[in-house]
Amino acid sequence: MALPTLIALFAAFGIATAGLALYRKFLSMHEDDLIHLGPGEEKLVPQQVAMAHRIAVIDRWGEVLTVLTATFGLVALAVYLYEVFRAYY
Repeated sequence: MALPTLIALFAAFGIATAGLALYRKFLSMHEDDLIHLGPGEEKLVPQQVAMAHRIAVIDRWGEVLTVLTATFGLVALAVYLYEVFRAYY
């Protein structure tokens, strides 16, 4: 794989990771941090469970994208160093 392709993939995964983090930030601003157990608050429990599930899914994808971003960055660095080494030796 050519170095520009690896750098483009690294940038794409980096932008996707940053976008997902920003989306999670905006989503969690609307999250209710209180546990509703009192009478009359039963209707809020399913909403909290759904929001917690959404955030958990986003967190999992964030972890996957972060690993992919780091991997492509390291591979691009390795290819660059290899090309520099080959050019001088």
